[in-house]
Amino acid sequence: MTQLIWLVIALPIFGVLFNGILGRRVGYKVVSIVGPLVVFLAFLVGVGAFFETMNRGGAPVTVNLWTWATIGKTFNVPINLLVDPLSVLMVLVVTGVGFLIHVYATDYMVHHDENGHAHPDRDFSRFFTFLNLFIASMLILVLGDNYLMMYVGWELVGVCSYLLIGFWYDRSAQEQTPIDLGPDHESVKLAPLLSPAASGMKAFIVNRIGDVGFALGVFLIWQTFGTLQFDKVFYSAQFVPQASPTIIPWITFLLFIGAMGKSAQIPLYVWLPDAMAGPTPVSALIHAATMVTAGVYMIVRSNALYALSPTVSLFIATIGALTALFAATIALVQVDLKRILAYSTVSQLGYMFMAVGVGAYSSGMFHLTTHAFFKALLFLGAGSVMHAMHDVIDIRRMGGLKDKMPHTYRTFVIGGLALAGFPLMSGFFSKDEILTKVFEFSPILWTIGIVTAGLTAFYTFRAIFLTFHGHPRDQHLYDHAHENRSPITVALWILAILAIFGGLLGLPSAVIPVPHLMDKWLQPIFVSHEEVVHHLSLLKELVLLSTSAVVAVGGIGLAYFFYVVNPTIPQNLARQTRPLFNLLANKYYIDEIYHEVFVNSGLNFAKNMAFGVDRLIIDAVFVDGLPKLVNSLGQLLSRLQSGYIRDYALATFVGVLIMVSYFFLR
Repeated sequence: MTQLIWLVIALPIFGVLFNGILGRRVGYKVVSIVGPLVVFLAFLVGVGAFFETMNRGGAPVTVNLWTWATIGKTFNVPINLLVDPLSVLMVLVVTGVGFLIHVYATDYMVHHDENGHAHPDRDFSRFFTFLNLFIASMLILVLGDNYLMMYVGWELVGVCSYLLIGFWYDRSAQEQTPIDLGPDHESVKLAPLLSPAASGMKAFIVNRIGDVGFALGVFLIWQTFGTLQFDKVFYSAQFVPQASPTIIPWITFLLFIGAMGKSAQIPLYVWLPDAMAGPTPVSALIHAATMVTAGVYMIVRSNALYALSPTVSLFIATIGALTALFAATIALVQVDLKRILAYSTVSQLGYMFMAVGVGAYSSGMFHLTTHAFFKALLFLGAGSVMHAMHDVIDIRRMGGLKDKMPHTYRTFVIGGLALAGFPLMSGFFSKDEILTKVFEFSPILWTIGIVTAGLTAFYTFRAIFLTFHGHPRDQHLYDHAHENRSPITVALWILAILAIFGGLLGLPSAVIPVPHLMDKWLQPIFVSHEEVVHHLSLLKELVLLSTSAVVAVGGIGLAYFFYVVNPTIPQNLARQTRPLFNLLANKYYIDEIYHEVFVNSGLNFAKNMAFGVDRLIIDAVFVDGLPKLVNSLGQLLSRLQSGYIRDYALATFVGVLIMVSYFFLR
């Protein structure tokens, strides 16, 4: 099956061609079969590759397809696919979770009226074309055996995000209802939500900033090593610091700039919350299985380079910690259910970067895997609520939905427990493992991480209690709410099971005497065949484990007290801390600052260039000035063409006289 790994990419591309060319003709029912089917078949190929990789002890295999580019005698870029434990893990996550999202989308993108008649989205086939392309692009990124193929997949997922976030391009921006602070108090105004088209453009442009850094990193790799092949680069990297100690840090830093964009880290995180303008399956795919995981994958794949750059690694861990805390504080007061989850993704990605920054690469991949399960579950659960509430996603208009939507409620709670790090859930094991390894590296970073964990538990269950508990706050919406059909609920339950049992991939071996499956599986991908070794006593690890559990349960309990037992507390607290609440509700005004500093200044610069360069130089000199000069010369010369023979004879005589005089007087 390893030699057929190319089918993992070819099958979704077949779906792209079929749905893109024939989708409108064959109808939405055929598209809803072909779209998920090609991803499921790719998943089966990935499963076969998994067992073959396990049987050969994780030894990597390169599948040669063809040569992409050859320039001269030195530049050669092949199209090769690398099958090793890391790429196989990513294939299983991308295709497995991606398949469930595709199944979910077959019903989500169809409206059923009161008579049971189906009305698919007018661009149903276009949607699945883009969705299949997204899967194929991510698979190119994770299966390529060189940095250029990774860069191609890197750019393709950026294009797909632009196409899918702006899928409903004809929808306009939406005003948000201000947050009411009670009688005799002014409400807190919120910025309007961007239109899907503007959100897609924002994601595309912000990612281009990071991609410039990534491209420069790839160029520097080629200049330094003369190759872009992973194995050759990683082998040669150990000899570079002796000759030029600053090269590897520059390479890793430039690559990380790309990761900041793709994986939404400070300061390039601003596109991800606005990506919620796309259909919910798109949000789930971006957040759980594809685009935002690319940066973490890239650093783990490049572990040989980052192990030689401790300063850059410390920078990555610091950025991750700050991003985790920063995004969590914003999520505390958001009122859009999908945006709460979006800021949660930014925060959880911060945990992953904390892990890889301290050298705990397998821990970062462990959390990436469990996060794919429970975050896909939460986004699809939010979409289920949105689908039943006529596209309303404001939690202030919900309440009491647990009785109307029992399957959505139960699965959403399971996802929430995993995200909050509730004991024995998958998120508890993966997040605690990161915090344990970060503690040995830096207690300061651990403190930031544990505070963020408490905030995560609080805002997650704030969203759950306001959405599903209490009394309905919009009776009309509540009366029309209903549980969704089986394609949605089945996908939710499968993801819920994975969110519960995903922690078995990495049980704490120091506490539970069983092998750490994720560590064992990923061990061969490390060039030195070992990560940074972490040593903590059993007592310390138990204390850290217990601390994480107490913080998670405490955050959930505090949210229950605030929003179920005494729901007047949040409003009173918001009034008492009005400046801080206003700051958090408006996301620290980062978007407004960026707009003023970069967007408006860029527009003003463009206007000045248009006047100063285009009009005064290009237009005045070349567009208008040069033609006028030629025209004037033409008019002057045209006077010599009088049409009279006597004038021409006189001119000839004068010319001859001048020439003769010149020769005689010389």
